Amino acid sequence: MDCKATVKLGELSRGGLSRGDNKAYDHDFITSGIHTPCGIVDEDSGQVYINMGCSYKTSDFIIDTLNGWWKSIPLEKRQASTKIQLKIDNGPESSGTRTQFLKRIVGFSDDIGKPIQLLYFPPYHSKYNPIERCWGILELHWNGTLLKDVHVMTEWAKTMTWKGIHPLVEVSTTIYEKGISLTKSAMRAVEARLERDSNLPKWDILVRPAGTI
Repeated sequence: MDCKATVKLGELSRGGLSRGDNKAYDHDFITSGIHTPCGIVDEDSGQVYINMGCSYKTSDFIIDTLNGWWKSIPLEKRQASTKIQLKIDNGPESSGTRTQFLKRIVGFSDDIGKPIQLLYFPPYHSKYNPIERCWGILELHWNGTLLKDVHVMTEWAKTMTWKGIHPLVEVSTTIYEKGISLTKSAMRAVEARLERDSNLPKWDILVRPAGTI
């Protein structure tokens, strides 16, 4: 799971070969908005889920994307799951010390009734995160395309393939607030729910749903 670099919408030059008779601005850019894709790839099935956010990349945006991904999974597969293992870059919005992210991931575990294991990549190793390969395919897929609006962006994203499968793509219209953090006293209750690996406490964290500890 990870977020891609922000995508600027508009008749902008994106490099690569233009498709059709398109003409793009190569300077004096005029954008019609920006979106941040947040994605999750299921390494077992190859299914990619992408949530196009129109607001800030925050802990809440990432967890809301996780919720959307979970709901997109067929019910029988959700019921059969015993644990969710998430491989994540140690970015500022989802790190093992980000209070709002940890609070929301505990709540997510409680909501779905499944344990969640957070596995973080060390700094400068994000290239090993499987979702990064999907972002590379997406960038090549729409390279040279005029992503002039949200519709064009999402429709192009839907037509890419990863392991022969088209991604599930949704668009978020939620406006997120930046800088949300917990007080030390509130964080103590959250920290009590985290099982940190003794050797890698910031890189390997297990969260069990309430009532199963």
